[in-house]
Amino acid sequence: MAARIVLQKQLHCALLNAKLSTLLTGIRSCSALSYSRSHEEFTSKRVRRKFIDFFKEGYEHRVVPSSSVRPRGDPSLLFVNAGMNQFKPILLGCADPRSEMASYRRVVNSQKCVRAGGKHNDLEDVGKDMYHHTFFEMLGNWSFGDYFKVEACAMAWRLLTEEYGIPAERLYVSYFSGNVANGLPADEETRQIWLSIGVRPDHLLPFGMKDNFWEMGETGPCGPCTEIHYDHVGNRNAASLVNADSPDVVEIWNLVFMQYNREGSGSLRALPQCSVDTGMGLERLVTVLQGKRSNYDTDLFTPLLSAIHQCSKAPAYQGRAGEADAGQVDMAYRVVADHIRTICVCIADGVYPGMTGAELVLRRILRRAVRFSTEVLQAPEGALASLVPTVAHILGDAYPELKTESQRIMDLINQNEAQFLSSLKQGRRVIDRTLSNMDEDSAVFPASVAWSLHRNLGFPLDLIDLMLEERGKRVDKKEIEVLEDEYEKLRFQLEEDDGDRVDQLDLHSLAELQSRGVPHTDDLLKYCYSLGSDGQYVFEPCRASVLALYREGSLVSEVHEGQRCGVILDRTCFYAEQGGQAHDQGYFTKHGLQDVLFPVNCVRLAGGYVVHQVMAAEALRTGDQVHLHVDEARRLGCMVKHTATHVLNFALRELLGPSVSQRGSHCTASRLRFDFSVKGSLSVSELQQVEGLVQNIIRQNAEVHIEEVPLSRAKQIPGLRTVDEVYPDPVRVVSVAIPISDLLTSNTGGQSSVELCCGTHLLRTGAIGDFVIVSERQMVKGISRIIAVTGDEAKKARESGQAMQEELESLAVRVGVPSVPSISAAQRLSKEIGLLMNVVDNTPIPQWQRRGLQTRLKAMQKSSNTAIRKLEINEANLQAKELLNKHSNKTVLVDLIQTDSISVLMKTVLKLSKSTPDSLVMLFSHLQLSGKLIFACQVPKGSTGGSAIEWALHVCTRLGGNADGSNEVAKGVGNPAKATDVTEILQWAEEFAYNKIRNAS
Repeated sequence: MAARIVLQKQLHCALLNAKLSTLLTGIRSCSALSYSRSHEEFTSKRVRRKFIDFFKEGYEHRVVPSSSVRPRGDPSLLFVNAGMNQFKPILLGCADPRSEMASYRRVVNSQKCVRAGGKHNDLEDVGKDMYHHTFFEMLGNWSFGDYFKVEACAMAWRLLTEEYGIPAERLYVSYFSGNVANGLPADEETRQIWLSIGVRPDHLLPFGMKDNFWEMGETGPCGPCTEIHYDHVGNRNAASLVNADSPDVVEIWNLVFMQYNREGSGSLRALPQCSVDTGMGLERLVTVLQGKRSNYDTDLFTPLLSAIHQCSKAPAYQGRAGEADAGQVDMAYRVVADHIRTICVCIADGVYPGMTGAELVLRRILRRAVRFSTEVLQAPEGALASLVPTVAHILGDAYPELKTESQRIMDLINQNEAQFLSSLKQGRRVIDRTLSNMDEDSAVFPASVAWSLHRNLGFPLDLIDLMLEERGKRVDKKEIEVLEDEYEKLRFQLEEDDGDRVDQLDLHSLAELQSRGVPHTDDLLKYCYSLGSDGQYVFEPCRASVLALYREGSLVSEVHEGQRCGVILDRTCFYAEQGGQAHDQGYFTKHGLQDVLFPVNCVRLAGGYVVHQVMAAEALRTGDQVHLHVDEARRLGCMVKHTATHVLNFALRELLGPSVSQRGSHCTASRLRFDFSVKGSLSVSELQQVEGLVQNIIRQNAEVHIEEVPLSRAKQIPGLRTVDEVYPDPVRVVSVAIPISDLLTSNTGGQSSVELCCGTHLLRTGAIGDFVIVSERQMVKGISRIIAVTGDEAKKARESGQAMQEELESLAVRVGVPSVPSISAAQRLSKEIGLLMNVVDNTPIPQWQRRGLQTRLKAMQKSSNTAIRKLEINEANLQAKELLNKHSNKTVLVDLIQTDSISVLMKTVLKLSKSTPDSLVMLFSHLQLSGKLIFACQVPKGSTGGSAIEWALHVCTRLGGNADGSNEVAKGVGNPAKATDVTEILQWAEEFAYNKIRNAS
């Protein structure tokens, strides 16, 4: 191995040295001239284009478009935060062998990245300095089992020094110095490559694991990296400033050599195939090439800063930071400029402000931008949205979705801004109220209130700090951290379903399968089913051979009874979870042992292999023959829901127009879920129309046509619906009613549902039976989620809706009676309305019907509550009149009345206090059923008799129980030991008040 590396190194160096020595001499002699000229030449668009063209035209790299910033099938990420994210299936060895991605060898692109939330979180640093961003572009080139260190270094150096004209003496290169604990030697190979290229020894620096060893995560591909740093000052030796957090010497390019895999045990293991992953931030590179010291002074930001100035009342941007930035005006410019780019890119890619995950992070980014825009820059409401066209102008050529989605982006920004400004007012009221109830001597604001404002109203924590600082208060940061940790633990505490978890094949096991020549699983039998003469679906039987067994991270030849394992067969009829359709379940039987069942709980796809999660009923070995039995009812349920999902997608587009786009879906045997972009929730009429369109197609019993077509041809079908997925080639096209051949030869697209889909579908739509939307709501502004059921479940939903309609009509008659005999009767009726409201909210019924029922029930509840209030007021007036006659002109009025309602008790106290404004009033009521004693009191403002809450709390010390209220009004409840105690408590309460008055005088 070592000899091979040395020989390879010598050969490459011999070839490179002759060219590079001449090249570097030429560059050094004219570096000053060419570099100053490049400042004018290198617009950001040219810099991006030159990078792509350099690798595409000069080194035969395939240009792969940037993926969405919403991670594709990767729950470990909130956002795409690096160029390599979309290529993880290749690096992990699990790319679909039929997909275009599986053929990638050399790749180049510019990837949209967001680093906010999660491990890579730059949000709070943005604005404070000149280089942190939440959104940035990562220029990168990759080699997947093709070239390695020599070529990667040579190409990088040539691009920087020749094509971009950066002086070599301004560049410093770091390499991995090794790590004893991990058994890793220094990367001398890379060091020698750089020396042979011509990097000066004093510009070539070793660093350890922290700076020069890159890892994907706690496990997975990793390896040493070499970084290229740029010295903004020049004409000096700046080696000591490399990796020293100096703004003068910054990293511009990182070249990662993936040659190891971090195992679950923490050990490192050589990869079966080495790869190269490089990443260079466009913003930093443009700063260098345009001769600037701040990213915000480049043409990626200056048009935005100018637009911000035009719509605000702040002075023009001066590029100041820290103490020099009076009033944080320039910081606000940077915050708004950075954040509006992030907001635009995220919304264009389908990430909308919301309450969980990436949506919650985007909500915080948007609100941070709104705050700095309105409060610091004094920009009017709507100014933030007015910046969207500028962002589209700067970035739209590279990412055209920014132009096509501009109006949607502006609408969502304006809606969220208005909502946040309203929340700010509400939050200020909460802070004011909390401060008024705090002890004046206390300087610490309740952390629970601050966290609630932050979590529920989206109040930035730093804004809460500023508002409290103005009033001499503060929040305990440690308590906030505890609350945040508790929230994160709760968020990630997902219940694990052992039966639905698969021992996923790791990188080495996949490589081992391939090295053994184990063929990919033939799963075409999952599509082999037909309609019998009786109209029932017939699924073809399947017999298969066990090719491999996977248990606890390793391939094994045998598993024993009671052990859970992954089983790889030569062929299967089981559907592995993908394309939004749930996996199949069922069982195996061994050939010759039909009464011994091996339950299949879950099925997953990994690198072309279908992995069946099986609980071994007895010994199972490689080479065994098995018969596969799919749970046909579950499969058919999934087929029904999947075909219904396609029809629903078509119906929504037909009704609402082409702007509707799918944002996600999932089909199980029991229901379907469909997420789509739309401005607001669907109206009752729209819900009914969508259901009607779907039911029409069901009644037509239209044929479902399915055919494999070359991906390039399929994408030419008019009206084709696709989602952000990596499709195999050839790809399955699913069309309702129109044959695929007609779609390919005529312009008939758009007249029916046509999608690329790997799922299993019905052969005719009639088997859907019935279709009911049981839920439709906005997940976040701009994205709605529909839940729907079919067949018998749809019928049950209609029957339930009808039953609730009849119950509501019965209640409506009783609510409409002119007079209710008593408070208790009115309260019982109100409770019945509330119970029906709860049932309506939580029972699967047609959503259009639910909306109507909810509207009527709310009106009935309002009418019922009004009737109760009137009865309570009348009752309170009668009680107060009797008490006034009994206790005329008393300073302290304490008595017992008969009522079961704390509301009546409170109203009676208020009525008495209004009639005798100088009296201290406390009334009790003994609840006969529970034995509890409820009470309420009022004390005149400024009374020498103390406060109402103090009076109530002292009663509770004698009575037990609890009380709450204010200085003027309070109420409480307690448990007297026996009935005779009630009289004593009344006397004690009266004496307490008199004593307070006497002591004060």
